[in-house]
Amino acid sequence: MSGRLRGIAGVNAQIIAEGEYTTDDGTVVVVGPALEAAISGTVSHPPDERIDLPHTVTAHRTSFEVTAESSLQAARRLHVAKAERIAVLNFASARNPGGGYLGGAKAQEEDLCRNALLYPCLLQAPDYYAAHRASPDLLYSHRVIWSPDVPVHRDDNGRLLADPYRVSLLTSPAPNAGEALRRDPNARNAIQRALYQRAERVLAVAAHHGARQLVLGAWGCGVFRNDPREVADAFHTHLTGAFSTVFERVVFAVWDRSPESTNRAAFADRFTSWSSSSR
Repeated sequence: MSGRLRGIAGVNAQIIAEGEYTTDDGTVVVVGPALEAAISGTVSHPPDERIDLPHTVTAHRTSFEVTAESSLQAARRLHVAKAERIAVLNFASARNPGGGYLGGAKAQEEDLCRNALLYPCLLQAPDYYAAHRASPDLLYSHRVIWSPDVPVHRDDNGRLLADPYRVSLLTSPAPNAGEALRRDPNARNAIQRALYQRAERVLAVAAHHGARQLVLGAWGCGVFRNDPREVADAFHTHLTGAFSTVFERVVFAVWDRSPESTNRAAFADRFTSWSSSSR
C-alpha cells in the first residue's frame, strides 16, 4: 500500500511541475493556472494576528450534517450540489508539510495531499512549521494556513478526474492530546482550553476569507487521541454562538472503518439533536 501511495506522490510532483495531467481515457487536463493561484494566495496566519470577521453573514442559522464520508467526498458532494465557497479543515501535522504524504502514510492530511494539490501550498508557509519544530509544546499553536481554491484532481480511489474542482483548505494542528497526557496526566484542562481556542481560530480564519460551506470532522481524534466529545463541544460552542449565522452549512465528515463509530456518534449527539431542536 505505502509503495503505491508513494507512487501517487511522485506522479503528483510531475503534475505540479508540468501544470497538467492526462486521465485514463486520454483527456488532457490543465491545472497549472489554478494551482499557481492557490500557491500565491496561500496565507499563514500567526497566532497573535487579529482576524477581523466580515460584516456580511447569512440570513439563517447554519445547518449541520454529520456524515460517514471522507472530507473530500463531502466537498465533492457540496460541489455537485452547486454550493460555493467550500472550505475543508486539514487535520494537520504541526511539524511536517503533508505529514507522511511523501512516505506513503495514510491519514486525512495525506489523503488531502494525494487527491488535491495541497502539498506545494503548504510549502509556502515555512514559518508555521519552523515555529512548531522549535517548540516542545505538544498542544501546538493557533497558527492557521489558508490555501484558496486548491484543485482537487483525484477521487478517493486515486483516479485522476477529468473535471477537477476547487476547494479551499484550512491547515491547523489539533493538540497532541495522547502524548501531552502521557507526559503530564494533569494536562486535560489545558487540552480542552487549546481545543476551544483553536476551533474558534479556525472558524475565524474561514469566515475572514469568505468561506460559506465548511467541511470539518473528528479533528485530532486519531493518532493525537483527542476526545471526540471535547472536539465536538468546542466547535458546537462557537457554531451555535458567535458564528451561528456566519456559515450556510457545516458538514462533519467522519469516515470510520467501523459502522458503529464512536467519533461520529460524538458529533451526531452534539449537532444532529441541536439542528432538530432549533428548527
